[in-house]
Amino acid sequence: MTEVHAVVDGPVPAQAGPEHGRPDGHDGEARVRELLGRMTIEEKIAQLVGFWEKEDGEAVAPLQGEFGDSSKLEEFSRHGLGHLTRAYGTRPLDAAQRASWLWKFQRDLVTGTRLGIPAIVHEECLTGLSAWKAATFPTPLAWGAAFNPELVTEMAAAIGASMRALGVHQGLSPVLDVIRDPRWGRVDECVAEDPYLVGTIGTSYVRGLQSQGVHATLKHFAGYSASRAGRNFAPVHIGRRELADVLLPPFEMAILDGDARSVMHSYTEIDGVPVAADPTMLTGILRDQWGFDGTVVADYYGVAFLNLLHHVASDHADAAGQALTAGLDVELPTGDAYLTLGESVRTGRLDEALIDRAVLRVLRQKRDLGLLDATFDDEPPQAIDLDSPEHRSIARRLAEESIVLVANRDALPLPAGRRVALIGPNADRQSALFGCYSFLNHVLVQHPGVETGIDVPTVLDAVRAEFGGDLVTWARGCDVDDDDRSGFDEAVATASGADVAVLVVGDHAGLFGRGTVGEGCDREDLELPGVQRQLVEAVLATGTPVVLVLVTGRPYAVGWALARCAAVVQAFFPGEEGAGAIAGVLSGRVNPSGRLPVSLPRSAGAQPYSYLHPTLGTGNEVTNLPATPVAPFGHGLSYTTFAYSELTVPSTTPTSGAVEVTVRVTNTGAFAGDDVVQLYGRDVVASVTRPVAQLLGYRRVHLEPGQSVTVELTVPTTRLAFSDRTFTRVVEPGDVELRGGGRVRPTPARPDLGTRVALADQLVLQCIVEAWRPLKR
Repeated sequence: MTEVHAVVDGPVPAQAGPEHGRPDGHDGEARVRELLGRMTIEEKIAQLVGFWEKEDGEAVAPLQGEFGDSSKLEEFSRHGLGHLTRAYGTRPLDAAQRASWLWKFQRDLVTGTRLGIPAIVHEECLTGLSAWKAATFPTPLAWGAAFNPELVTEMAAAIGASMRALGVHQGLSPVLDVIRDPRWGRVDECVAEDPYLVGTIGTSYVRGLQSQGVHATLKHFAGYSASRAGRNFAPVHIGRRELADVLLPPFEMAILDGDARSVMHSYTEIDGVPVAADPTMLTGILRDQWGFDGTVVADYYGVAFLNLLHHVASDHADAAGQALTAGLDVELPTGDAYLTLGESVRTGRLDEALIDRAVLRVLRQKRDLGLLDATFDDEPPQAIDLDSPEHRSIARRLAEESIVLVANRDALPLPAGRRVALIGPNADRQSALFGCYSFLNHVLVQHPGVETGIDVPTVLDAVRAEFGGDLVTWARGCDVDDDDRSGFDEAVATASGADVAVLVVGDHAGLFGRGTVGEGCDREDLELPGVQRQLVEAVLATGTPVVLVLVTGRPYAVGWALARCAAVVQAFFPGEEGAGAIAGVLSGRVNPSGRLPVSLPRSAGAQPYSYLHPTLGTGNEVTNLPATPVAPFGHGLSYTTFAYSELTVPSTTPTSGAVEVTVRVTNTGAFAGDDVVQLYGRDVVASVTRPVAQLLGYRRVHLEPGQSVTVELTVPTTRLAFSDRTFTRVVEPGDVELRGGGRVRPTPARPDLGTRVALADQLVLQCIVEAWRPLKR
């Protein structure tokens, strides 16, 4: 057997330099302060608001219809403009024509306003640039399933290059909310239920996007995903410890390790205090503790919501004052509340110094982006391929690596020559492959008749190409989310005449009740929507072997299917190349290597659940309602087999150091394949209850048959840190049990993979952070 070595370490610190657009120094600071000193109050406020040119009937933000703006852009921006909201991403527009318009608008700001400062243009970019004819990549939940930060960096760099070419400066991604309840509609926008996986994948996205000179925006800071009962906008009632130890670390990693330049506040309230008006969150944690020196922007209409929804402000002026004081710099998408700031200053309700503080941050960002020197005299792009072969290649690789083989009773891969009945509502539907914030499901759905603009084979197209059209029959069976069973008979007949039935079921992503998953599309149960389960059971009754393919944006309770189907494949909205990836897994052309980034639940009644639970969080004999999932975080099968051996760790490590772990992995099967090596830890005895398992490191490795790899993982002990009884973040001395393998396990699967390392002393985390993370520049 051949042997290679792979090294796993913490995120590599972002390097200072021109690629980040951060020309530090006295001259740059003097310039922005000189600009500030010349500004009138109206010019200052203009830098703190956005403008959204939208038409009636376009609803892509919560309660958008409640906010009418009759202003014309030219009049609104007469004193300058902070942000131009979604210049490309609000409706289907030709990119070259829109770029010409945008360049002229920016030139007009330079030549037609007193100070000549261009606007920051921001766009959504969660699954690719949200614009017509732009590449659409897998949803973030698929990034988590791929366990491949390097590929996510590559994807984000490609997205950033497209944005920069079109004159876009800021992207409203990534989402760093840790999944806490799969009933929540925005699960498909999230990466995982583990904060370390969220943090490493999210930080990789930040680095890729910002390498192209486009600033990333972390969202939603923070607590949004912990809403009560998984309902969007619902109150969040979590303890300080859960907030500090689970929900905040991904943001901390992306800021300290990824140098993220912008943060968006969460809509939610935490224990009665809306984040948009919470100085402890927006200033105390972000700036005072972490040293963040970028801009904080509002989630759309979030400042006005302090008045309209949270009722902690008496009017928009009061809301604006609270948000600005807390540390929120820029109101997006428009200036519904911040346009009152001038009157508040004139009447003595607000100190103008707070406005100056925010304006300085915006001017520094514009300086770093090169906007203070931009003239826009150059020619805008006349033709740009937003869905190039490079984009397609990345989308294909990420889709292939994200698909999870959950169960397989020797049914897959399908042998050549089999007659395949392809059945289900997601088998022949382009939009089934995309998440809520894809342009197709977010915007284009409101423009019926407009072509998709990108090549999107459906699963039916891909399966026919993979197996031969003469061997594939097809029936829809039912729609995603209604009670119509009139197609069942055709589906049963189609399955009865085939050697295997492949049922493609799942979600339709949408907004505010227009889908089964997505923003504002929460669930009160975790059964497959509509009558899809009944369709699967009707086909199972034929006796034809059933391969169930779940194309979803959240995990569903499918324990019944795992027990009865020949195989179960999970694809989390795999994007424009996703159908080919699914077909490749079915045929064996692609060896599945995805791992579950979120547990597959047993029932909705067991929620909220996370694998990061203490001993009593499982249930077991102490209750008649166990919460254990049907498939755990990190689970995923392959068409080959892997064996683990020689797990080594030091016997003692100081709490201020790092644990060096090695494990040998061998491909013991007949096929080449990727394994995701996962290292978990458990604090055996601690001052507060700790999870039975916690992801400490991971690495994707490719192995040919018979090949071995020795994976070396360097785990800073700070990954074992938690908030003690005084809410001080510490690494406590004591025994830590480490387990290596292919998924989380409550107990070691093999005795040689369960070992302990002793931590020898105790240090407060703040001291340790300075020892292993880069100091803020």
